[in-house]
Amino acid sequence: MEEKYVVELEGVTLYHADSTFGRRSAAKRIREGEMVLSGVDLRVAPGEFVYLIGRVGSGKSTLLKTLYAEVQLLVGKGRIAGFDLQLLRRRDIPYLRRKIGIVFQDYQLLTDRNVFMNLHYVLKATGWKRESEIRERIDTVLELVSLSAKSYKMPYELSGGEQQRLVIARALLNDPQVLLADEPTGNLDPVTADGIMRLFRQIAERGCAVVMSTHNTALIENYPARAILFAQGRIREVDLAAELG
Repeated sequence: MEEKYVVELEGVTLYHADSTFGRRSAAKRIREGEMVLSGVDLRVAPGEFVYLIGRVGSGKSTLLKTLYAEVQLLVGKGRIAGFDLQLLRRRDIPYLRRKIGIVFQDYQLLTDRNVFMNLHYVLKATGWKRESEIRERIDTVLELVSLSAKSYKMPYELSGGEQQRLVIARALLNDPQVLLADEPTGNLDPVTADGIMRLFRQIAERGCAVVMSTHNTALIENYPARAILFAQGRIREVDLAAELG
């Protein structure tokens, strides 16, 4: 049965810790860690678009890292794409990440491989075997992000906007249930950022939830959606029209 929410957090407290998914007990990691957020309740439905907004250091990135299992959930209940975050083991993480897409601000592309081979590498690493199916899937995502004509280009030959589109294509390869984007327009000019936002909207309309952290109030005004404000160690849903005046 399909789950009602692709992201579900209840009573969650998040910590900065030096070691995650290590051998130390959860209690010891809590004692040694720095609390970032408490009392976090959040639900995101399939196809929903959600902004995470707030000052630098308010916990937005830590929440995203918890959702893609870079930071371990120690307190509270959490599920994403059918995975229980509190019961997640290190060996489960690759399987979780096949169900979600991650868009980083700093791209994290393989600089020694062209566009096609960047995507080919990910599909092979996540278990795809048939070359014909791999090529078909790469063609599909490149068309979605308008990079079909750039498959032979190296990352350094792409503009910033094109590199971010490639990162989004990579995130979509395994048809994720949710896309997690950490300041995806932070390094882009306004026109390029607008194009990335239109692409995210299209992705959400196809049924993939999008959870995006941002400081860009102009984009929020142009592309209104549900918004979660991070402030003073808590989160709350806000009316963006009222907040932006």
